[in-house]
Amino acid sequence: MSLFKGGVSIKLMIQKLREVLAKRPVAQLTEPDKKISAVLVPVFLKAGKYHLLFIQRTERVKDHKGQISFPGGAYEKADSTLLDTALREASEEIGLIPKDVDILGQLDDTPTTTSNYIISPFVGLIPYPYNFKPDKWETEEILEVPLAVLQNKNNYSETTVLISGQMLDTGCYKFGDRVIWGATSIILKQFLGIIAEFTAS
Repeated sequence: MSLFKGGVSIKLMIQKLREVLAKRPVAQLTEPDKKISAVLVPVFLKAGKYHLLFIQRTERVKDHKGQISFPGGAYEKADSTLLDTALREASEEIGLIPKDVDILGQLDDTPTTTSNYIISPFVGLIPYPYNFKPDKWETEEILEVPLAVLQNKNNYSETTVLISGQMLDTGCYKFGDRVIWGATSIILKQFLGIIAEFTAS
């Protein structure tokens, strides 16, 4: 049985993650002037290693043009819950059928800085390989990133970026020539921190 980190096996990692997420309180934000949204943090096993799935948004979308993010978007009245929002948006953006997602738990709400959203992230285990069907209007590319790459401290840095005329401090995760920053990097840092709690040696 291969080990993930700190003696936690590949087979046990999802079980441990589910248990930790079930026990921890979720910080929920309520700000009337912000738009409500949700994302799915898709986890999958590929070639014996856990990966996270991201999308690169097209330049055609209204918000977050060209950015790397988790699948997701704004809450709609037809959505019963924010989890429904995350699953609906993932279905629309990458063709992931909701029933194929095993929801492991929820992360803390995260506000965006420039686009005025509050994001509720949900972690879900998805099957792989999968017949993804990216929406050409919204999704430029689907990105499969090994968890180990994101856990490597050499791939994380903090910097300042110019967005809509504002200088913003942000954490950045790099993989190859791609950069994850902004609210997505905050969600990712929280997720990696939770995993580190039970995989540390």
